[in-house]
Amino acid sequence: MLVKYLLIGMIGFISLYMLIPSFLPRIIRFGAFRKGTTKNQVAFTFDDGPHPRYTPELLDLLQGYQVKATFFVLGSQAELHPDLIRRMHREGHQIGIHNYDHNSNWLMLPWTVRRDHMERTADIIESIIGKRPDHYRPPWGLMNAFDFFHPKSYRIVLWSLKAGDWRSRSCRKKLKATLLNGITDGSVILLHDSGDSPGADRHAPYFMLRALEEVLHQLQGRNLQFVRMDEMA
Repeated sequence: MLVKYLLIGMIGFISLYMLIPSFLPRIIRFGAFRKGTTKNQVAFTFDDGPHPRYTPELLDLLQGYQVKATFFVLGSQAELHPDLIRRMHREGHQIGIHNYDHNSNWLMLPWTVRRDHMERTADIIESIIGKRPDHYRPPWGLMNAFDFFHPKSYRIVLWSLKAGDWRSRSCRKKLKATLLNGITDGSVILLHDSGDSPGADRHAPYFMLRALEEVLHQLQGRNLQFVRMDEMA
């Protein structure tokens, strides 16, 4: 009987601490921003960088098409590549937080997420560009129950279009079609400018960039406005 109650308690804890907070925002508009409501607005977002090889190429591409994007960066990578953070800021992109390392909020205590990841990364970014980030995306989009109670100065951002670009095969074979068919008014698009995070293919960003260039070329005729997350309503 004790084992049964322990099992029920564990299932309840997992549901309340991990599962419900992560999946509720995907079902209803609660706790996190997923999709805009303004006609013709589209937001490109890039996670896991900056990367010394792929991020400069991505910035060149975005500049060539006059696209402003939002980068959810890892604090550890920002420390290693502050010049890329400065370039993002200088070229008009928004910089958000993606934890210090690519660790899941499910596996950390609330104060660890807050102190060692969100605030630590915010401090790093502020020291580099003189502006404190106010948008946050948890790795893998996985939240715990306490993430909803962070100060209102942080806006939690998920996505409405996930293209699977962390896999080289997906990038080569179907990323272009996924983006062109999936992008619509208010889309928040999840892409990655680094393949060094757990579960990703190291060279996937190379193929992502090839596909993205073709996508941006074809989107020119759609009368879309490419905005940062702090510009999207």
